[in-house]
Amino acid sequence: MLALLFAVTFGLSMDYECSWSAGSRSTTSRTGDLRESVAAGLERSGRLITGAAAIMVGVFLAFGMFAHTVVIKELGIGLTIAIAVDATVVRILLVPAIMRVLGPVSWWTPRLPRSGRRQVRALPRPAES
Repeated sequence: MLALLFAVTFGLSMDYECSWSAGSRSTTSRTGDLRESVAAGLERSGRLITGAAAIMVGVFLAFGMFAHTVVIKELGIGLTIAIAVDATVVRILLVPAIMRVLGPVSWWTPRLPRSGRRQVRALPRPAES
């Protein structure tokens, strides 16, 4: 059950993390000010993240309260707690604080090797009969 809770929570939280980081990254590339970009990312996606989390908490809470199977109740209550903590503590407090501490390193991406342009050779045509 714990592995299932983690997998579902991770997948759901990545959806709105992508929208938050896209808004924050566009401000960083435009202004270069990390403090402003973190605030702009929160401002742009705050309603979306809160609304999505509220809907998910409501649905998962209904699973936890009204299901007749213990496994579904466990999943519902576990996901309710996980999404509520993720949307409040992690997204509002931890992610912006860590990004401010890391500074420009928070936007580091690995450099991909440049191997030049690859030429694609066409496959030989089959012989006509």
